[in-house]
Amino acid sequence: MDRTEITEHLRAALSAVLNKELPEVSPEMRLFEDLALDSTSVIELLMSLEDAIGLEVDPDELGPDVFRTVGSLADYIEAGFARTTV
Repeated sequence: MDRTEITEHLRAALSAVLNKELPEVSPEMRLFEDLALDSTSVIELLMSLEDAIGLEVDPDELGPDVFRTVGSLADYIEAGFARTTV
């Protein structure tokens, strides 16, 4: 899965979790400050991504830096897919 696909899945999942249409997201968008996610919505987001793209989340790898921006979350997802295809 390439970065464009990951970003599109993130946009769709964020739209669903936030119950509002997000026409586009940028890597610099901050998940908590700009998009107003909270701890509950982060869990919903991860569950949505697990269902939509088969993302396997390792809770031990989830530090606060993963959820800093859309780009940092996309990096985590991209790295996860890279590990599963090796």
